[in-house]
Amino acid sequence: MASKVGSRRWALQLLMQLGSVLLTRCPFWGCFSQLMLYAERAEARRKPDIPVPYLYFDMGAAVLCASFMSFGVKRRWFALGAALQLAISTYAAYIGGYVHYGDWLKVRMYSRTVAIIGGFLVLASGAGELYRRKPRSRSLQSTGQVFLGIYLICVAYSLQYSKEDRLAYLNHLPGGELTIQLFFVLYGVLALAFLSGYYVTLAAQILAILLPPVTLLIDGNVAYWHNTRRVEFWNQMKLLGESVGIFGTAVILATDG
Repeated sequence: MASKVGSRRWALQLLMQLGSVLLTRCPFWGCFSQLMLYAERAEARRKPDIPVPYLYFDMGAAVLCASFMSFGVKRRWFALGAALQLAISTYAAYIGGYVHYGDWLKVRMYSRTVAIIGGFLVLASGAGELYRRKPRSRSLQSTGQVFLGIYLICVAYSLQYSKEDRLAYLNHLPGGELTIQLFFVLYGVLALAFLSGYYVTLAAQILAILLPPVTLLIDGNVAYWHNTRRVEFWNQMKLLGESVGIFGTAVILATDG
């Protein structure tokens, strides 16, 4: 009996560490995909989302925070810094108006950014730590969970009102309209759980099971988004990396919620 309990605890710790690795490495992929995206735009004489002098400071801050989070040095503080950096850069890109996206793409982009910020807040609360020396901050974790709930509401909204997202599900998942409605209800229920703070661990476990096939079949279908919907290749790769980071957050909450 004791060996079974020990094996279960070891498996949960392993999954929790996996979630932390996926989330803390997310800024590295974000910076790389942004550099590739802006290099492509430079060839076409198009501007990046953020002016170049500020862009380097933004990416430097992101890499700095990600490095310290990855090595576990003052992880809580640098996770909070990563959340602040991502929020500021997203706001700067939004008000800058250098690049114009369609409304449906804005929902996809900004909802994932909100979820990643929520993941960093969950990490800043102390969740996902193998050896916790300080008490966990429940307020930070609750705020991060609310951000995840907002992301799920946006996904559910897109399934009802975004032609592009609906076609992605219809073309690549069996069941047709029934599948879309089932996903809509499921996303809505999970969002309520994260927003209310009830059954968070169970909701995170369901989300952790749900995200891999959805990420692979929907976000991972780069040909659909790039060729059919004209989403820039490296922008879609950035969104794909953020989906992996959201999965990491779900795993952390599922194992250490």
